[in-house]
Amino acid sequence: MIRSRPTPHFVLLPRFFLGLALITPLAAAVDFVHEVVPILKQHCAECHADSKQKGGLSFNTEESFRKGSKNGPIIDAEHPEKSLLLKLIASDDEDERMPPKGKGLDAKEIEIVRAWVLGGAKWEPGFAFKKPAYEPPLRPRDPALPMAVGERSNPLDRITDHYLAEKKSPGPAPLDDVAFLRRVHLDLVGLLPDVEELHRFLADAAADKRARVVDGLLANKTAYAEHWLSFWNDLLRNDYAGTGYIDGGRKQISGWLYQALRDNMPYDQFVRELVAPSPATEGFANGIKWRGSISAAQIPPMQYAQSVGQAFLGINLKCASCHDSFVDRWKLSESYGLAAIFSDVPLEIFRCDKPTGKTAVPGWLFPELGSVDASLPRAERLKQLAALITDPQNGRTPRTITNRLWQRLMGRGIVHPVDAMQSAPWSEDLLDYLGTHLAANHHDLKQTLRLICLSQAYQSKTESLAGQPQESSYVYQGPRPKRLTAEELTDAIWQICGTAPAKFDAPVSRDAGGEGAAAKPPMVRAALLQCDLLMRTLGRPNREQIVTTRPLDLTTLEAMDLNNGAILDGRLAEGAQALVARKFASPAALATYVWQAALSRDPTAEELQAAVGLLGEPPQAAATQDLLWGVLMLPEFQIIR
Repeated sequence: MIRSRPTPHFVLLPRFFLGLALITPLAAAVDFVHEVVPILKQHCAECHADSKQKGGLSFNTEESFRKGSKNGPIIDAEHPEKSLLLKLIASDDEDERMPPKGKGLDAKEIEIVRAWVLGGAKWEPGFAFKKPAYEPPLRPRDPALPMAVGERSNPLDRITDHYLAEKKSPGPAPLDDVAFLRRVHLDLVGLLPDVEELHRFLADAAADKRARVVDGLLANKTAYAEHWLSFWNDLLRNDYAGTGYIDGGRKQISGWLYQALRDNMPYDQFVRELVAPSPATEGFANGIKWRGSISAAQIPPMQYAQSVGQAFLGINLKCASCHDSFVDRWKLSESYGLAAIFSDVPLEIFRCDKPTGKTAVPGWLFPELGSVDASLPRAERLKQLAALITDPQNGRTPRTITNRLWQRLMGRGIVHPVDAMQSAPWSEDLLDYLGTHLAANHHDLKQTLRLICLSQAYQSKTESLAGQPQESSYVYQGPRPKRLTAEELTDAIWQICGTAPAKFDAPVSRDAGGEGAAAKPPMVRAALLQCDLLMRTLGRPNREQIVTTRPLDLTTLEAMDLNNGAILDGRLAEGAQALVARKFASPAALATYVWQAALSRDPTAEELQAAVGLLGEPPQAAATQDLLWGVLMLPEFQIIR
């Protein structure tokens, strides 16, 4: 049984703040595209879609839908059960009921819309009843850079400063040294800065000290690889255990991926080796051979098309694997054409799981760049496809990955969501510049990360958000705060307490000696371990599907696990024992170390007094565990600002 522990009174926001402040309602299991959209098309589109706005109400896009009518919003965000939409579709008054013609929605349709509204009325990213005319450019574009403002000469700053000036926005305030050091460590290697480095950095008066920190972190091959391994495992649906690994229906790419990250393999080569796979990389291409009955959209060639499109081109082909897409311009025939390049046998096209009698013709999504010769053997077709995806004239591939890196570091993509690259970016110049910069630097992703981290845009305070952001009307105001990932939080506990495990699960060749012969072995990282229940609760996915962004909102289960979960309790008990065994000179010294290691700052006088009173003399393990629990539940620890 887990004992109840008092929350230390120095914690300004106690542990259960998580359950009160961040929990979001569980959404009902309603499929927007397949269940809600047909109802809206049948009953509402005649008066409220396309360019029609009867009563000032348009359902054409999420932005116009949430704006509501001339009488105000039709969705009550705080009390969705009171939403005007639900009242109107269920009304018995024929003068009030919507739609006014015919019998209106039947009982089943009303219940579907009700469940959707109560679940947050979630809209498929990018969906519109009438698509906007925007079509992203395919070929690279090297934009002209605006004049620098003062000494802000980083190309990204020149672009963002010009953008902010056009918007008449003052822009974000600069980040102080402590916040910068903590942010850049977590962003580039997923670890907190240690206490000694913190002291050295703060004492350093050199103008280039931030650049030296960035370069040093990027040069740490092991820490870099083991942090970004989680990003790529999510994106490439790779893991160490789970569906398909026991029965041979799935294969890891862990060894190849780990080495590619350590060696900083050029991104174009990285993509080619995955698209036209070798035995070391074929796990990504082959996907999962599901047991039992599956839909036509889940066969391995269709998985290949979906994975390649999503991971490298930012295209969601899942909708277009069943029928012509509802959310963008992609057709069923195009998805099957991409899948047919990978297929060993002729591929019959199925529409909504029904055979059409037509055979897919192997084809590439952007024929203006070239084509795949359907008469060639499969291996040769895949090589042609890999060459087309990484063709220097294909600006789509570098834009997609640099948009993902910007989102990872800045909290939101230039194109949002990152898998909707058909959508307009908030700054075409910024997106295009990042893409051409990557290509000009031999597809070195570390150079992109360095460029972003050395910009004043990155080295700025995060924007303050009052409630949920309205993405459809987004205006750049600086970085957004980010939560620690499951792996980052786990590693932070082990790093602070010195309690990392000795063994790992990933089948990789790890440099046991660190970054040099004299260096001590690096600690085992959570990214190298199979997912436990705590990491699953904290958002680490099962990776049966591609995951490009992890959830930002806290679930009820996560709040419970962080408040009093058995795994976290055990980790902190072990960490407390280790800290007590270090025999700090005084309770004040122990408390100060915890603050510096976890928060990169000294405790205030009030915090120190409360912590010393809690720890007692000499500090006991139970009290030290309470101290750890209180500090690690602070938003200051769990959120990267």
